[in-house]
Amino acid sequence: MRDTRESRLLLVLLIAVAFALITVDIRGGEDSPVDGARQGAATVFGPIESGVSAAVDPVGNAVSAIRDSGERHDRLAALEKENAALKARLGSDDRSRSRLKQLDKMLKIAGQGQYGIKGAEVIAIGAAQGFSWTITVDVGANDGIKRDMTVLNGEGLVGRVTTVGPNTATVLLASDPDFTVGTRMESGDELGFASGQGDRPLRVELLNGKAEVKKGDRLVTFGSQADRPFVPGVPVGVVSRVDPSGGDLTRTLYVTPYVGFTKLDIVGVVVEAPKKNPRDTVLPPKPKPTPRPTVTVTVTPSAEAPVDGQNQQEQ
Repeated sequence: MRDTRESRLLLVLLIAVAFALITVDIRGGEDSPVDGARQGAATVFGPIESGVSAAVDPVGNAVSAIRDSGERHDRLAALEKENAALKARLGSDDRSRSRLKQLDKMLKIAGQGQYGIKGAEVIAIGAAQGFSWTITVDVGANDGIKRDMTVLNGEGLVGRVTTVGPNTATVLLASDPDFTVGTRMESGDELGFASGQGDRPLRVELLNGKAEVKKGDRLVTFGSQADRPFVPGVPVGVVSRVDPSGGDLTRTLYVTPYVGFTKLDIVGVVVEAPKKNPRDTVLPPKPKPTPRPTVTVTVTPSAEAPVDGQNQQEQ
């Protein structure tokens, strides 16, 4: 296109329209008027993203082996059997070993919490529809995925499904500023709400302003009505800072999430909630404190030191 006055005016017009759409989308939130267009984009571009991922990643097809679990009571045994088959298929290169570890940890969480999951690969990061913290995974409506399903990995809570196409889905990460999840403190009933803060720790508002909380305490998801969008018991993170209680109705905590949101690869979408709340059973074992050696110093009197009677005679 020639650099003419008409072409410049067209460029300015396109930029203005783009900024207008971004503003409308951000202000609309989940009820954004462009949500229909976003779903259409997922339908059109999802297969392309999935196809590109499959072409450059020969290991990717292995993930489908864990997408369908057996009956609820046989799920753990079935996943262990499928995992053994995956080990033989994934090979021995470094990336395959890394992904195998991720699969092992995710299967362990699914078994401990009795979550029915669909395994998925992350095929895109940061959807083109906005500036949200999102990922695209290679499962969609054809795999039984629906909006507002919990997404986890071998570390803990990843996010929730927001947009579903035929073969792909968009996941809003827990680190996104628009993300909120109900939480419960480990070994207690203190409830709160965790919100994303981008690359900073999650911000949690406890409902009890006088709750006794300390650094190192851990949180899990409280769960939602009918288990959508969140199932209970999924590890969220560890308290890294507690704001002083100033007599407010709520208390603010800052929580380091278990999940590293910048290095996601293998995730699981929870398509079947547990019959019983797993509470804290899915949390990893607490680290054992490192013993600190203690040194005892004993002072003994010197053999050459004169006694009091000798000192008086010398004087």
